[in-house]
Amino acid sequence: MRGAIQVLIILILLFIGVPLAVGLMLGEEGGNYTIDYSVQKIKNPSSIKVWNEEKGKTEKIDFEEYVCNVVASEMPSSFEVEALKAQAVAARTYAMAKIIKFQEAEEKEHPKAPLCNTTHCQVYKTRKQLIESHGEDWEKEGYKRVKDACRDTEGEMLYYEGQLVMQPLFFSSSGGQTENSEDVFTGEFPYLVSVSSPYEEGASHSNEEKVFSFDEIEQKLNATFTERTTGELKENNIKILSRTAGGRVDLMQVGQSTYKGTEIRTALGLSSALFTVAFEKQNVMITTNGYGHGVGMSQYGANGMAKEGKDYVEILGHYYTGTKVY
Repeated sequence: MRGAIQVLIILILLFIGVPLAVGLMLGEEGGNYTIDYSVQKIKNPSSIKVWNEEKGKTEKIDFEEYVCNVVASEMPSSFEVEALKAQAVAARTYAMAKIIKFQEAEEKEHPKAPLCNTTHCQVYKTRKQLIESHGEDWEKEGYKRVKDACRDTEGEMLYYEGQLVMQPLFFSSSGGQTENSEDVFTGEFPYLVSVSSPYEEGASHSNEEKVFSFDEIEQKLNATFTERTTGELKENNIKILSRTAGGRVDLMQVGQSTYKGTEIRTALGLSSALFTVAFEKQNVMITTNGYGHGVGMSQYGANGMAKEGKDYVEILGHYYTGTKVY
C-alpha cells in the first residue's frame, strides 16, 4: 500500500510539479507563464530568390542579408534602433509570407521568384547600391546600426492567434491615424485596423499642397478611369462625400462621377488619400498629409514611439493589433 502511494506521489510531481517549476523558471518574476503550444513557429530559410527588375533575372540571396538590406532600403538608418528592429521583424515576416504564398500559387508580376526588389513587394538594394547612395562613411555607422537591429531580432516574425501574419504592411507616415485594410484594399484583416499614430513630428510630406486646374483634373481622371467621365467641372460639383475611419477620403464627387479617395490619389499623383480640397478661382488646391497607403505600420510613427521609450515589440503590437513576436 505504501509503495502504491509513493508511486502516486511521484506521478503527481511529474505531471504537476515539473511543469510548474518550468513555468516559474521561464516566467516573469511575480507573474504566470503559459506555454503557447498553438503557435506554428516557422523556421527561416537559409536563402531566398528575388526577382531583380532592372536586370530581368532571379537572384539567390542569403535570407538574413536580404532582410537587413530591405530595412536599409525602406527605413532611414538614422531612425531609432527600436524602430529599425520593428522594421526588421515586419520585413522578415513579409518575405516569409510571400514565400508561403508562392508555394501555393505563382506571383503574376514575377513568376520565377516569390519577391522582387521594387516597391511592388519591398525595396531591396544590394550593399554596393546602398553604399553608392549613402557614401562610404554610412557603411561604418548607418549600415552597422541596421545590421545590429537585424541581428538582435534574427529569426523573429509576427504571429496572430498562432499563425504567421500574412499581410505585415507598412508605409512612410500616416498623418496621425492609420487605416482599416478593407478601406484601402479588398481584404479585411483583424490585425490591420485603424489606430492612432501620434508621434510623427518631423515626418515627410506634411501639409503638402498641389494646385490643379479644372481641366487638369478632368484630363487626368478621364485618362485613368476610362469607364467614367467627369463631364464639366465646377466648384459646386467637386466635393468630398465621405471619409474612412482613418480620416482619409473614402468617396469623392468630381463632376458627374464618383471616385474612391485612393483613385483620386492615383490619378493626381498625391502622396496620400488624407487630403482636403479648397478652391482658388478656376483652380483646385489639394492639401495632403502623410505618405503611403496608410495600412499597417507607420515608419515615422514607429520612430516616434521609439523616441517615447517604446521597444520594438510594443511598436509592432500597436500597429498590428493583437499580434505577437516569436
